Amino acid sequence: MTLSSLTDAAAAVRGALAVAGRGLVERDALLELVVLAAVAGEHLLVIGPPGTAKSAAVRRIARALGGNYFEYLLGRFTEPSEIFGPVDLRKLREGRVETETAGMLPEAEIAFLDEVFLGSTAILNALLGLLAERVFRRGHTTMRCPLRVCVGAANALPQEESLAAFADRFLVRVFVEPIPDARLEELLEQGFGAAQELDAPLASLAQLDVLGAAARNVDLEGVRPALAHAIRRLRGAGIALSDRRLVKIQRLVAAAAALAGRTRASDGDLWPIVAAVPTAAEQAQTRDTLRDLLQRSESGVLGAAAAESSLGPLVRAARIAGDADLLLARDPGIEPLAREAWRLKLEALAREIDASFRAEELPADAARVRAAIVERFAALDAAAPAPGPGGV
Repeated sequence: MTLSSLTDAAAAVRGALAVAGRGLVERDALLELVVLAAVAGEHLLVIGPPGTAKSAAVRRIARALGGNYFEYLLGRFTEPSEIFGPVDLRKLREGRVETETAGMLPEAEIAFLDEVFLGSTAILNALLGLLAERVFRRGHTTMRCPLRVCVGAANALPQEESLAAFADRFLVRVFVEPIPDARLEELLEQGFGAAQELDAPLASLAQLDVLGAAARNVDLEGVRPALAHAIRRLRGAGIALSDRRLVKIQRLVAAAAALAGRTRASDGDLWPIVAAVPTAAEQAQTRDTLRDLLQRSESGVLGAAAAESSLGPLVRAARIAGDADLLLARDPGIEPLAREAWRLKLEALAREIDASFRAEELPADAARVRAAIVERFAALDAAAPAPGPGGV
């Protein structure tokens, strides 16, 4: 494999991500982490409330990359045949239990399983082998599966110990929240025409496979000491990761390097450590614990994911500050509805600041714009005795 073929594949994937992300506000990191997991040969679990574009994001990246796609919403009464295919009745008459897999999960290259933890024991047991080994076994049927990545989704992480082993098969974890009030116009505007895009793939699974092959050959020797040191620091902070998860983090680091066009990993490729930490609270703690290491993060293809993993709250603070600066620089005018909308947007940004950060840990950008919002409202209230709608 030549460096130019690696660079070309990364460029094609970058273009696919750019188009797939149109109309999906604040979902760039999710799209990028799906690609990272696919290149690494791992799977991703996305956690968030209903209606937060989990399935839409996966569907759009699958369409952008091409290949066979399988999607299903699992429930308590879902039958294995709905996921893996029905039993072949002709073979059954001959005494053989074989499965007709055409169009079902065993033949998918990208898959999305919504409410994945609601599957029956029979479904989850079959999924364990398929996800771990890319092999489907049922009765007399044993087949290799072309699956690049499976994305599981749920509203919350499972509490049952019986589901722990299954949940651990999803190395990458993404936690999504509803779009904040201040970006509702952007959500409405971009989301309205999003479904009419992506008529044809913009990259190919062959290019994804080029990156996967490159990732398997990335030289990790130079970063293993830093990775081991980071793991020791996480353990010291009380963040326990299974041995299997620790070993597999290397695949994510290698995939990050390959997507950046490198054959040798550097400290700038260690940011996927955060995405491999199982819970949202522990991911935030990981960012704090490894802040000095994660400041070196870089990725030309997965920029949103790298920034979110390394900076986290600082990325959100910078986005809020940018939105607030634009609003504060705008003259709301005298028309009542326009003036009220302008004020509600600023109030929403102030509330987002208060909800996102503790007062004692408020980033400088967030503190600056919050103070500016309060000052602007005080000046407006002083100039107009009639009370405005709400306050900060």
